[in-house]
Amino acid sequence: MYDISKTNIPTRDLDNTTDNQEYFIAVGEVKSRGIELDIAGEILPGWKVIASGYLNDAFVSKDNNLPEGRRLTNAPTQGASLWTTYEVQTGNLRGLGIGAGMFFVGDRTANIDDPLTLPSYVRTDASISYKRDNWRAALNFKNIFNVKYYESNDYLTFPQAPFTLQGTISVTF
Repeated sequence: MYDISKTNIPTRDLDNTTDNQEYFIAVGEVKSRGIELDIAGEILPGWKVIASGYLNDAFVSKDNNLPEGRRLTNAPTQGASLWTTYEVQTGNLRGLGIGAGMFFVGDRTANIDDPLTLPSYVRTDASISYKRDNWRAALNFKNIFNVKYYESNDYLTFPQAPFTLQGTISVTF
């Protein structure tokens, strides 16, 4: 469980709006309250699972411009994920790994001044990899089902990446 307050958030200075410019002063406060749970473990040798979930209430608690209680931008009220991987432990395929996971993000506000709600979404990813000694090669399949979803920075709303294939090679030393 958590209960976080952040003070001195920049807010518009309503007394200083000359020259068609906006000025800001640090008087705001935001709060985030909720609970988060993560469970991780190895079911069998090489088979790992991690599950997580959260409930979050993030809101404006003090401001000279915005109504108290307004939801914070891009702060979902709930979310969850489930990811599993398996890596072959013995034999000719030792080091071969596969993984898959789902990520749920609840609805969230896109703009704090004029609330637009971005809908919730579920994104599915997967991976295949091979590692031997000190090197590893992997293919990551992101957003397998090409789900359309958006993120916001309070001023602009951006579509997120469609189905993406990413290849990596890494060496540790």
